[in-house]
Amino acid sequence: MAETIKTALITGGSKGIGYGIAEVLIKEGIHVAITSRSKESADKAAASLNQIKEGFAIGIESDVRNLESQQKAVDAVVSKWGQLNYFIANAGVGHFAPIKDLTAEQWQETIDINLTGVFFSAKASLAALTQTKGYFINIASLAGTNFFAGGSAYNASKFGLVGFSQAMMMDVRDAGVKVTTIMPGSVATEFGDHKPSEKDAWKIQPEDIGQIVSDLIKMPARTLPSKVEVRPSMPPK
Repeated sequence: MAETIKTALITGGSKGIGYGIAEVLIKEGIHVAITSRSKESADKAAASLNQIKEGFAIGIESDVRNLESQQKAVDAVVSKWGQLNYFIANAGVGHFAPIKDLTAEQWQETIDINLTGVFFSAKASLAALTQTKGYFINIASLAGTNFFAGGSAYNASKFGLVGFSQAMMMDVRDAGVKVTTIMPGSVATEFGDHKPSEKDAWKIQPEDIGQIVSDLIKMPARTLPSKVEVRPSMPPK
């Protein structure tokens, strides 16, 4: 009997780190669902991913700020492929400004997406992951341990995410579910309206994070790297 193909759900997977993770997982024969708040963006990215392996990607319109929306995304994956093995909580936003300039709306959106959104993702996926003894992987940031001026909202969301993720890891490991926090430094993505170029060659590339995810899910079941800090090896001087 053929082995059932594993499945992954990646929030914010239409570009950047999420898309890079999706590329690596599909190349390794894993079905991948990517979410975006834009149905058009999700479908366009899925179509591109399906050029790697036809039928291995689907796009789902979903908003991490809404628990019901997250549950529908998980249900769609289980309905499509029968199970959920890996959930990668990648969706994120960044607003950077001194306290005097940071708006209440910017603060709230940062916390809602980067922190509460991961809580909703966990709530929505935990039952499915428990069934498969699956893996929940958070994409946090080195900003979750290193604070900086103008980063109050982002730092708060990522410090909170690291704490949430580590506590979740202890909550669910007896059920056979693994939890890891990946904390990247500078990554060459479109984050913050940046346009990646050759000048970003020194940075971590999205597919590098994909390789870390791949390595994590291949770890022996007895071993859990619960927190992974990753930074560019040779930043410019």
